[in-house]
Amino acid sequence: MNVNRFKELIEICEKTGEPLDKVVLHWEMLDTGLSPEKVLSKTRFLFKVMEESYEKNKGKTLKTLVGLTGDNAKKMMEYIPFAFSGEKVFQAATIAVTIAESNASMKKIVACPTGGASGVVPGVLLTLKKYGVEEEKLVSALVVAGAIGKIISIHASLSGAQHGCQAEIGSGTAMAAGAAVHAMGGSPKQVSDAAALSLKSLMGLVCDPVGGFVEVPCVKRNAAGATLALLFADMAMAGVQSVVPLDEVIDAMDKVGRMLPESLRETGKGGVAATPTAKSIIDAFSKKFKMET
Repeated sequence: MNVNRFKELIEICEKTGEPLDKVVLHWEMLDTGLSPEKVLSKTRFLFKVMEESYEKNKGKTLKTLVGLTGDNAKKMMEYIPFAFSGEKVFQAATIAVTIAESNASMKKIVACPTGGASGVVPGVLLTLKKYGVEEEKLVSALVVAGAIGKIISIHASLSGAQHGCQAEIGSGTAMAAGAAVHAMGGSPKQVSDAAALSLKSLMGLVCDPVGGFVEVPCVKRNAAGATLALLFADMAMAGVQSVVPLDEVIDAMDKVGRMLPESLRETGKGGVAATPTAKSIIDAFSKKFKMET
């Protein structure tokens, strides 16, 4: 099975009648030598880590290095019953911010696909579990998410330093949207459409962390990724298709990433990182750090 494009996974599913997660497991076996059982076991472990990361840190104020975040998820959790955007959507955003703040405070997380975008996939999957989706379906969905991320890594990048935040939050959103569709019983084509709609909508997103720290705007972008993933999953399940196929969207994202200037690729020199407020925050932090050392 010589696969490196998502359309090839879809074609195999259509020819064999096998579900997408099973096809991905066999692809991984041929690619890495790991048995489907081993890959599934590892994926189940990662899902458990995501769940534990949230359960251990939810509702808490966390201490981060610069202190630009740490209590946002706590505020959001208290607000869930009042959310105009809807309880499920805001729940996903809250979980995503909890995990992202955990990452910023050096807690244990799953880099899925990266530390900076670690809240998006669990934000979606753990919300689906909260509202009744069986855990085994979510583990299978995480296998599918991994396939989307793997194909993006082959043909573009998952690194903000290489391709901007479109490679991190954008990829995480595509992975989460595709996973949600699979968990809800969607077809491989619908999985592909959800992922493509996600990447298209976040294409060109710059990586501009204030001071180079994964706090602002990174943490709140995880909330955006989780909510968008649910939106695009629903759109795909409703029958909305991406006019441009996922593989071509990934190629386009790669080209856009290569065009981004260095200042917009995780250097902390452009975007919101270059604003007067951001500069004053980092200057104050630098002075405090020098005094303490």
